[in-house]
Amino acid sequence: MKLLAACLAILLLALIAKTYLFSFRFQSPRDYAETGPQFDLKTHLSGEILSEGLIFGPSGKMTNSFTAKMVGTWEGNTGTLTEEFTYSNGKTQNRKWYLTLGPNNSFTATADDLVGEAQGVVSGSTVRLSYEIILPEESGGHILQATDWMYLTADGAIMNKSEMRKFGLKVAELIATMRPI
Repeated sequence: MKLLAACLAILLLALIAKTYLFSFRFQSPRDYAETGPQFDLKTHLSGEILSEGLIFGPSGKMTNSFTAKMVGTWEGNTGTLTEEFTYSNGKTQNRKWYLTLGPNNSFTATADDLVGEAQGVVSGSTVRLSYEIILPEESGGHILQATDWMYLTADGAIMNKSEMRKFGLKVAELIATMRPI
């Protein structure tokens, strides 16, 4: 019986270590500080952008796909990113992000479907953005903790991966490309 308890304890510790030490959400901006090309919000989130992506549910199964037309504009250290989504289930959604650059490659962002302010940081060829998002009522109206990572590629495309969690458990994942038009 003690051997079984020890094996279960080791298995539990391994699962905890995997979750906390070797997972997407525990990347650090410093992991990418020396990477290039350098991500510049004013340059790479400006003008017309086409995004195409997939949304996965908690089981890992794709639940929806989308295209989004985006337009980024900047005036000094403040910018807006307007998004018009069309989903494969026929629904549409509009969102407008308000971005404010801060010190040390940091920035904040707000949008109507966020709780408070999103916190972002640019590091090398990446951007990490953390926030709480409120799902639409038809999707349950839940508040999820989101972590977005954007990775700039050499040809100027941006690869975006996002995880949404509730009570620490992953409930959705998004993978998308963003390309200047």
